[in-house]
Amino acid sequence: MAVALSAASLFPSRVGAHSTTTNQTSRRVSLLLNPNRGSSGVNSLRRRSDVVACSAVSGSQGVESSSNAEDAASLLDTVKVYDLNGSGIPIPDLWKDRTAVIAFARHFGCVFCRKRADYLASKKDIMDESGVALVLIGPGSIDQAKSFSEQTKFKGEVYADPSHSSYEALRFVSGVTTTFTPKAGLKIIQLYMEGYRQDWKLSFEQDTVSRGGWQQGGIIVAGPGKSNISYIHKDKEAGDDPDIKDILKACCGV
Repeated sequence: MAVALSAASLFPSRVGAHSTTTNQTSRRVSLLLNPNRGSSGVNSLRRRSDVVACSAVSGSQGVESSSNAEDAASLLDTVKVYDLNGSGIPIPDLWKDRTAVIAFARHFGCVFCRKRADYLASKKDIMDESGVALVLIGPGSIDQAKSFSEQTKFKGEVYADPSHSSYEALRFVSGVTTTFTPKAGLKIIQLYMEGYRQDWKLSFEQDTVSRGGWQQGGIIVAGPGKSNISYIHKDKEAGDDPDIKDILKACCGV
């Protein structure tokens, strides 16, 4: 009952003062998880639901096997991301001469990703002391990346991956069943209570909508050296942040 009341207070109805039923609350939480689920999104959900399971990859809570890391490094070698000035950069160049913590966002409007940005930036002083760079990559356009950077004041570097190639190379999870989960729904309520908000304008931009909003992200620690990936975390579901202690141990040895 406490959860239902909290959710109702977080998502007040725009139609009537008393229309705060559990079903309406659930639908609002679902829209936060995936903005493409509207009147037409229901049909999209049905169409996609039968193909999600086969494309999902189980999450990793730490260092993957050396062969998996080598495979990922090899696939990433052809991937290019774009900085806020629009310059294309081969993604391995982000860590070829340094160690970097690279966070991959679900999309630039995602409420979970705003929390992830703060979660990692809160430890940037430790990373700076160890000479470790903090990077965030999002699947979307350069303009979306700029908006995210301006809104969040993220302390690290921000890059756009318009082709989503880095997500495909790292085989990050994508699917309905990894987006709509009870744990993710509860975490949204928690984040709203903490003051975080979804950016609806970014969430409804064509690049995000065309992809369905099902993409999950992850975090890697890589470098120095293009093929040196020492830590890979693949989100099992929306909002699946790893323990910050694991990241700091991998990047900074603390």
